[in-house]
Amino acid sequence: MATICQIWRPDRGRCFKTYGIIILLCTDLVLQCVDGYLSSPHVGQEPPYTRDAQHGPVITSPVVPAASAVSPAEEESYPSKCPSGGLCSRLPADCIHCDYQYNCTYGKPANFTCKPKKGVHCIGGSGQQQTNFSLSIICQFCWQLDPSQYRCSNSTNCMTVSCPRKRYNATCDVLDHVHCLGKRRFLKRLFCNWTGGYKWSTALALSITLGGFGADRFYLGQWREGLGKLFSFGGLGIWTLIDVLLIGVGYVGPADGSLYI
Repeated sequence: MATICQIWRPDRGRCFKTYGIIILLCTDLVLQCVDGYLSSPHVGQEPPYTRDAQHGPVITSPVVPAASAVSPAEEESYPSKCPSGGLCSRLPADCIHCDYQYNCTYGKPANFTCKPKKGVHCIGGSGQQQTNFSLSIICQFCWQLDPSQYRCSNSTNCMTVSCPRKRYNATCDVLDHVHCLGKRRFLKRLFCNWTGGYKWSTALALSITLGGFGADRFYLGQWREGLGKLFSFGGLGIWTLIDVLLIGVGYVGPADGSLYI
């Protein structure tokens, strides 16, 4: 029995060491996922306007949103960006006043009476100067526009690689030539989407070739994990193989939370 124990005990030690490394790596992945879930207060919640937009196709709100305050400097600067002598229907939204009605059918074309602002001159289809004209737009609020029709601020303080994906509060402005109902500046919750210049192909190549020395983790800015791989020789090859898979599927990203390019 003593002879058997002496032969079997070294194998048992190496087996426990391998299992220990695998368990530690799996535990680290689970903790990262749970931490991302607990740190995301928006999970399971959608902005109220997303749910409300599905209840009915008709906009019947009798309350007109209050117009945002315009400073005298902005009021005086609008003529500089308003072309005179062009078609009235082509003027930017900041150059005209429109009598918008909020009882139109959502998603359908609607006609509204508009007039150019003071100091702005425009013509109709016949070439005659007009002080009042009819503008045809799609009946929808500004926050319901297609994302290509407005520009939003970008946040560099949120993690793009997390479980689940995180969102941030963005301030969005409608493009000048787009007409819509309501305020032209609004808030929207968007997924974190920014890049710090890290390349996915470079990270994967380093993980395959020099992953045993932690080069991939050092490149991504994760120096603690890089030191761990360096002094453990890639977790005896197991950590290196796991990192190749995780970087390949995009689960492991830059330490600053940005996206690959």
